[in-house]
Amino acid sequence: MESNNQYGPNPKEKYPIKGNQVVQFIRNTITRPNIIAGEYSYYDARNGETFEDQVLYHYEFFGDQLIIGKFCAIAPGVTFIMNGANHRMDGFSTYPFNIFKHGWEKYTPTLEQLPFKGDTIIGNDVWIGMDTVIMPGIKVGDGAIIATKSVITQDVEPYTIVGGNPAKIIKNRFPDEVINELLEIKWWDLDIKVISAHIDVIANGDIENLRKLKNTLLQSNNFRE
Repeated sequence: MESNNQYGPNPKEKYPIKGNQVVQFIRNTITRPNIIAGEYSYYDARNGETFEDQVLYHYEFFGDQLIIGKFCAIAPGVTFIMNGANHRMDGFSTYPFNIFKHGWEKYTPTLEQLPFKGDTIIGNDVWIGMDTVIMPGIKVGDGAIIATKSVITQDVEPYTIVGGNPAKIIKNRFPDEVINELLEIKWWDLDIKVISAHIDVIANGDIENLRKLKNTLLQSNNFRE
């Protein structure tokens, strides 16, 4: 079922572009309870894979989550490495003897002995370039851009452009005062009708009119913190 075109695609659709089964809204494809995705965030599949196929070593018993905000654009081949990929490192060998059994399983490490980096959290309105690898426990801030084929081993600050292996800061997208305002406004949390009516302001980087929009919404009590 298609939505009213005035308010964008139906956020409950698996494939939001008619006739296109490549771009998929992530939250409508996931089946694992340890993956959470916001509305309108999409994965651009290359070979018919689902987004979940790109999330590796994600075992529920570890307790880590992959959390993705709203309006994120995730290109083909982006891979999330989760905490289940970690090997014990306090012994003289990192080899996972236990998984091969035949008597070796008695040396299975406890969860406390394995490195654990916590949840992987991707903010809102994040663009992740093709074939990027994101390591366990990474936090990517709102509005960040990650260049193609990057390897993310450290947290990425909001509205920062990073790239490389390991990824380094290339530049900030906007001056600090604009970034702070954007993080306060949080346009992605506005009602979709409001977003649809003001896409020109959001897409064109018109900070003056975005400020006016924020003030109008605050005054009308329609702005959601």
